[in-house]
Amino acid sequence: MSGSIPFYQKQHRHYDRCYRSKEVESAVSQYQSSSSSYATRSRASASLGASRGLSASYSGLEESRLSPIPKRAKPTYLAMDKENQIIGYVVPIFRGSQEYASGLSDTEEARMKESAGYMARRNLFTSGLEMERTEQTSRKVSVRHSAEHISLSKRIYESEEYHKCMNEDSLMHAPEFVIKPRSHTVWEKQCVRLHCTVSGWPDPRVVWYKNNVTIDPMAHPGKYKLQSSYNVHSLEIDRCDFDDTAQYRVSAMNSRGELSTFASVVVKRFKGEVEEALPMPRHGIVSEYGITFETHIVDGFGVSFGREGETMSLGAMVIISPNLARYQPEVQWYRDDVLLQTSKWCQMHWSGDKATLTLTHLNKEDEGLYTLRITTKTKYETYSAYVFVRDADAEVEGAPGAPLDVTCQDASKDYVIVTWKQPAVDGGNSILGYFVDRCEVGTTHWSQCNDTPIKFARFPVTGLVEGRSYTFRVRAVNKSGMSRPSRTSEVVAAMDPADRTRSSAPWTGQIIVTEEEPAEGVVPGRPKELEVTEATKNYVVLSWKAPGERGHEGIMYYVEKCVSGTDSWQRVNTEIPVKSPRYALFDLAEGKAYRFRVRCCNSAGVGEPSEATEATTVGDKLDIPSAPGRVVPTRNTDTSVVVSWEASRNAKELVGYYIEASIVGSNTFEPCNNKPVKATRFVCHGLVTGESYVFRVKALNAAGLSECSQESEAIKVKAAIASPTPPYGISVLECVRDSMVLAWKQPTFIGGADITGYFVDYREVINGVPGKWHEANVKAVSDRAYRVSDLKENRKYQFQVRAANMAGVGIPSLPSETFICEEWTIAVPGPPHDLQVTEVRANTLVLLFKPPVYQGRDPVNGFYVDIKEADAEEEAWRGVNEKAISTNYMKIKILKEGETYVFRVRAQNKAGVGKASDLPAPLHICTTEIVVDIDDDGVISMNFACSNLTPDSKFVWSKNYKEITDETRITVATSGEKSKAIFNMPAEDDIGIYSCAVTHTNGESSSYTLSAEELKKLLEISHDHKFPIIPLKTELAVELQEKGRVRFWLQAEKISANGKIEYVFNDNTLSQGEKYKMNFNKDTGVIEMIMESLLQEDEGTFTFQLQDGKATNQSSLVLIGEVFKGLQKESEFMCKEWHRKQGPHFVEYLSYEVTPECCVFLKCKVGNIKKETVALWYKDGREVKGDGNLTFAEGVLNLEIAQISKKDAGVYEIVMKDDRGKDTSTLNLTEQGFRDLMNEMFSHIANSSTALKIQSTEEGIRLYSFVSYYNEALQVTWHHKDSAIAFTDRIKSGVVGEQLWLQITEPTEKDKGKYAIEFHDGKGGLKRTVELAGQDRARVAGGLPDVVTIQELKALNLTCNISGDPVPEVVWLKNEREIVSDDHYIMKFESGKYASFTITTVNTTDSGKYSILVKNKYGTESADFTISVFSPDSKK
Repeated sequence: MSGSIPFYQKQHRHYDRCYRSKEVESAVSQYQSSSSSYATRSRASASLGASRGLSASYSGLEESRLSPIPKRAKPTYLAMDKENQIIGYVVPIFRGSQEYASGLSDTEEARMKESAGYMARRNLFTSGLEMERTEQTSRKVSVRHSAEHISLSKRIYESEEYHKCMNEDSLMHAPEFVIKPRSHTVWEKQCVRLHCTVSGWPDPRVVWYKNNVTIDPMAHPGKYKLQSSYNVHSLEIDRCDFDDTAQYRVSAMNSRGELSTFASVVVKRFKGEVEEALPMPRHGIVSEYGITFETHIVDGFGVSFGREGETMSLGAMVIISPNLARYQPEVQWYRDDVLLQTSKWCQMHWSGDKATLTLTHLNKEDEGLYTLRITTKTKYETYSAYVFVRDADAEVEGAPGAPLDVTCQDASKDYVIVTWKQPAVDGGNSILGYFVDRCEVGTTHWSQCNDTPIKFARFPVTGLVEGRSYTFRVRAVNKSGMSRPSRTSEVVAAMDPADRTRSSAPWTGQIIVTEEEPAEGVVPGRPKELEVTEATKNYVVLSWKAPGERGHEGIMYYVEKCVSGTDSWQRVNTEIPVKSPRYALFDLAEGKAYRFRVRCCNSAGVGEPSEATEATTVGDKLDIPSAPGRVVPTRNTDTSVVVSWEASRNAKELVGYYIEASIVGSNTFEPCNNKPVKATRFVCHGLVTGESYVFRVKALNAAGLSECSQESEAIKVKAAIASPTPPYGISVLECVRDSMVLAWKQPTFIGGADITGYFVDYREVINGVPGKWHEANVKAVSDRAYRVSDLKENRKYQFQVRAANMAGVGIPSLPSETFICEEWTIAVPGPPHDLQVTEVRANTLVLLFKPPVYQGRDPVNGFYVDIKEADAEEEAWRGVNEKAISTNYMKIKILKEGETYVFRVRAQNKAGVGKASDLPAPLHICTTEIVVDIDDDGVISMNFACSNLTPDSKFVWSKNYKEITDETRITVATSGEKSKAIFNMPAEDDIGIYSCAVTHTNGESSSYTLSAEELKKLLEISHDHKFPIIPLKTELAVELQEKGRVRFWLQAEKISANGKIEYVFNDNTLSQGEKYKMNFNKDTGVIEMIMESLLQEDEGTFTFQLQDGKATNQSSLVLIGEVFKGLQKESEFMCKEWHRKQGPHFVEYLSYEVTPECCVFLKCKVGNIKKETVALWYKDGREVKGDGNLTFAEGVLNLEIAQISKKDAGVYEIVMKDDRGKDTSTLNLTEQGFRDLMNEMFSHIANSSTALKIQSTEEGIRLYSFVSYYNEALQVTWHHKDSAIAFTDRIKSGVVGEQLWLQITEPTEKDKGKYAIEFHDGKGGLKRTVELAGQDRARVAGGLPDVVTIQELKALNLTCNISGDPVPEVVWLKNEREIVSDDHYIMKFESGKYASFTITTVNTTDSGKYSILVKNKYGTESADFTISVFSPDSKK
């Protein structure tokens, strides 16, 4: 059924359900019972009714409920492009109870459906009856059926006309609400139903609104349900929540008009109710338009840790398939199962594929379990992780943490109760109490509400100003100081609760005004139901109800008290009566019993007191909870432990629990949670892997924190065994007619136990629609490759794989790509598989792989390894090996540290190179290497250590990447976290690559290559260990120390404290004395002998002889001839230098420095100076007088020569002296020294020169360059075409200030070419060049007259020639003002050569001085002319 018009609608102007008479209904019921076998014609009839539907993607509407046709597959409404890619979906003609695209109302639509369905069933009946009686219909029967058809149509028309005349409501009139919807107040999670009855003709279209927004049931599946039946319309709201509190409007509209009415829904929550779980998804989620959405949350956020005051963002990538344009899922964030709303504390963002939650300013209130829920039309997905918030650093050391969860309760006109939760951190000292602060909204001033700290986590604040709004905060205090303030509470208004209810209630659309006669003042009656609602040792809170007799004006209250056992009543609030029916009394004597009563008052007087309360003893009524029971920790992950405990017994008003953890032996407990948890089970995150912890728990309520529970048993933080995560990377290794060989990658997390096997499932894909999953193997397979048999050739299949371990079978992988089962006939081999990356280091790794299953026509004879950066394009693949390798492993050494790479392997046979493998799984960098060790007995072993072991980890040793099972040559010994492979008898047979891998870790592995050279070296070391010598780090050496002392020394690598040393000189043993100072540092192995100086008799050979047990060694040093003399001379010089430095001296001798500004500084650095030290400068023996350029600061002496010239050449000297001595430094700046200085300055000048520029002048062309400073001694040379220029009257050079220029007068073609200026600095010099080629300044070649006289109303046209390169810009001026081209003035510039100026109709105002101005970057030129305009009359 579609928008096509049935036959009865074409014949009649009006139609209704009245055509269905009793006879017709009886016939229809008979048709239903006999139409089950005639589906074919019914389907044809239904397709005929849909002829006007959407043909591109709309496959028809659902069958009639009375149709006997078997239910067909769900229609799809996906819009496809030419390549069968989903680009969106098409909305069908009708949706729910919405109108047709043709504009028909819901009732009209229903009647059309019923009528069309009736005709379809009638056709079914007639055709079916004929098929039962005879195979061919006779002409007689056909005529009879036609007659019946005409008769029935006539009866329908007559019945419709009759009812139309009889029913006056059928006449067209505007909509009218016979019954209006009424307002409702319901509890949360209840259902509510709004209904109304509407009359009108044509039948009105009814639409429901929430806060003036149209309600779409399909946009909120299961939330809203719209129904319309016999002009009764209803809106049902399922499982109401706070968001459903709103004003609802129902609108009825037809061609005669529109009418609306309103109803309000108020949703209330039970006081103290807390959501225990996430809201269930909306009931009734169904696929929309035949689409089933698949949602996957990837790259989710993990357990996060933050600190108060920081900003934290949580985000996750969301993949929704099919990906429809402009489709928006419902994205919701929850904290502890409470829906979050956007506020100043949290911001939510959805980018189309990523959901982000930003916590702008962390507080402990933000701690909890965060859940992201993505809801689509068909399903929902959630993802959760815990967020921990630690206390910010205390402003005062030892101060407690800030309180949290500050809330306001029981607010009235001048009173509110503030509650909070105690912090988990007390700073090491017990908390003395809390201070409550308040701040009036609109101000920034905080005032303290209590003078003394209160220990109870609840405090009544009085003295509020009615009508004003406040926020509150709380601070904790101990003997060390005050904590940081808590997060501020929500804003609360000081007003009567009844007024607050009235102001917050939604508008119902009704205003009731009553008029009463003014009454005289009435003294109010007695307050009712006075009671003590709360009593602590600090305060008592009273509550009562207003009296019934109160008059028409407001009332206030006086509170009175008396000590129990007396009758002496004392008014508490003598000055100001209270406005609220609640009051807090302070300053009561603890332990005493009191009675209380209340009086009402108004302008008429003070009423009688209420009934007095029972005697109330001042003291805490709420006890601190008892300590929780037994604490049991359980393993969870590598960094978390699940802690459970027994709840506190008989605890009243329990707020929650705090859990603390301590590393065994540390005796320091740290909080695991900073926000109380109500459950008796908690996951403690952020623990150190491998450490042992004990746990304890504290309970808290408003009275305080309980004693700590007993400590739990110690538990080592390790991951618990779990089922593995899904495998991934499913690929096809071989394919034949009825089977396929699959390969996949190991799960990223194996669950802490060995994988025992894999299970493979497959499903057939027909026309893009996947079927049901079938098991490929009943028994688990251990390899990561499996042949799936019993497939059908040329069919398409998808596969999924599940991994299993001792904990169970994991969840299946994502479905693979769709593969076609067809036999491979290619000649080259298939892809290698099971690529593994091991031994990852900063610059190297080892790649392992298995040969392809499909060999091709010939056996595989080699492999090629390719590499590329992870983020590079596909074209970036490059080969690692030029020649094919025959092994199934390769060590890759061309890596860069910090870069991420991917690899693939290709196999080859005689036919060629085959398809590339899939990429290997990622692996982390391991820094532990195999260490080769030789013990004291000369035994050679390879050692490998791993600190990340799990209980199931094993060390696996391999040779040439094949596991060692024969211990004939190698013996393996493992102890704890270390494993050792010992060579039994090292020989050439042991040469190879040895590797060690640790199972159940993140790829811990290493290798060691034992080559022939390495084996020879190890055997030599082994021999030395059997026959030891004392190893030396350094041989005997000599060095000079301060004062010219001579030090002979060596360092033994290993020597015990019992070692002995003999010092020998020319075969004579030396002993300790004035000349020789011997020393032996047994900790470092340094042996030294020091002599004050070297004399002539000390020339010879020095030897140190060492002995340590049976190990010996010696080292000698020969000092004779030139070697000895040079050492002796240097010793004497150092001695003199030491004495020189006892007074003022030069650390750095006099030198010069040329600055970029071409200033010359003579400078030196001095040391050991004092105030009396004098510095004197000399030039050529004459003292340089101080002229302001002499400076002496921070041990550096400077003499500045601002503008150096030849007269500044000479010998400069500086003398430093005081009472301790003097020192002199000299600098020769004559001859070559002065030339070197000037050349350095010339180099600075050359480097400061600007690029050569060209300037067009009246005389010709000027080339110039600027320098930062010019010196007359600077030598420059101008070049033209690499030849020095010979200057003439036409070509000149010069200097103006800091500009060096070359002038070319009246340039010609010969002057074109490359020009250069060369600066000479005594070295390579510097050149600045410029190309003078094709440049020509702008010129006006001619064609313009000097004066033009023209008659009025004539046309004037002037033309001139323009030249210049580049092409000049042309501007026309009149009386020195630019002319803009228009209908009167027409200016053209054609071909870059011809400029024309036209005045279309000359008048007298055109008289004046005109100019043409042409310019380019090489020059500007202008030409002037005068236009004089006369009229014919003036001429006569």
